[in-house]
Formats: sequence, structure tokens, C-alpha cells
Amino acid sequence: MAVVKLVIWALKLKGIPYEYIEEDLSNKSPLLLQYNPIHKKVPVLVHDGKPVCESTVILRYIDEIWPQNPLLPADPYDRAVALFWIKFADDKAVVKEWLEMLEAMEEHVLIRGKKFFDGDEINMVDIAFCMVAHWLGAIEDAAGLKVFEPHKFPRVSSWIQNFKSVPVIKDNLPDTDKIVAHLKRLKEMLLTSKSN
Repeated sequence: MAVVKLVIWALKLKGIPYEYIEEDLSNKSPLLLQYNPIHKKVPVLVHDGKPVCESTVILRYIDEIWPQNPLLPADPYDRAVALFWIKFADDKAVVKEWLEMLEAMEEHVLIRGKKFFDGDEINMVDIAFCMVAHWLGAIEDAAGLKVFEPHKFPRVSSWIQNFKSVPVIKDNLPDTDKIVAHLKRLKEMLLTSKSN
């Protein structure tokens, strides 16, 4: 549940207490169907009894409601640039487009020579690119392919190490073995359905 971790990280980075409810997506609960009747998927943030759906929308909401430790730059232009890269990360989160995303990160996103997208602290752009930091390796293992070669993407490689070393991120990374097992099951299901 990669997108759920985005919300957890944002809440933890801002120091916001929350209650986490695990959802079995193969047997969706009445609560999920009540709070997200359109897409019927996670994550869903319920604040003051009102649901907010879709990970990027939730991140923006969290950043606006709890302004401490901002996840987006204050400067309007820098914020627009950050939002562009967040949209780019969302749009490119498909395995066949990973190489293009890695190249864009290397050549355009991480060019300022900073630890993270906007300096020494994680912001929303870093969170949006989390797929590269943790899930890409799991996807490669499950699919039996290699997309990321650290020597070809030194800035991305350095950013991954920085991102995964932040205590809030490191302490809340999903279990890689579980991700790989889940992706392999999905792959087998797809292959079985295509052969039938």
C-alpha cells in the first residue's frame, strides 16, 4: 500500500497524531465504501468526520490544515514547480515509464545540489517520488527486470539514501518482502487470466 505510506509520512513529518485502520482491499469494509464510494480505494483521510481521498489531494489538505513543517515551498513560483513535479511523479508511476522518470529526476528535479528537492528537509515532492526510493526495487524483483542502475543516476541514488535515512521514513517503510510477494501474486493472476 505505497500510497497509504505517503499520508502516514506526511502526518508524522508534521507531528500529527492519527489512528491508522488497515484495509483489506480484497474484502473492502463498509467504512471504506462509505468514505470513498466513487473509487473504493485507499488512502482515505477522515478529518472532523469528513473524508478526503486520493493521496496527492490528501497531502495538500494536510499541508493546508497543519501549516507547521510545510511540505510545499512558501514562494508561489517554487510551489508551482514542486506541484509540477508531484504531478509528474503521479503520472509516471507505471513500470514502463520508470526510466523516463529516473532521467527527469536526475536531469531536472535534483539539480540544485541539495539533499532533498528543496533543501535539507523533506517536502511534498520528495514524498511524491517515494516510489523510486522504495518500491522500484520491489517492482524490479517481482517483474524480474532491472531499471535503476545507480551509476547512471548518481543524484537519484544519493537522494534515495538521504530519503530512506530520515527516521520518520525509515521507521515506517513497508516490508519489501511483502511488497514483492504481493506483486508476484498480481503478476501470476494477470498471467493466469490472460491464458484463460
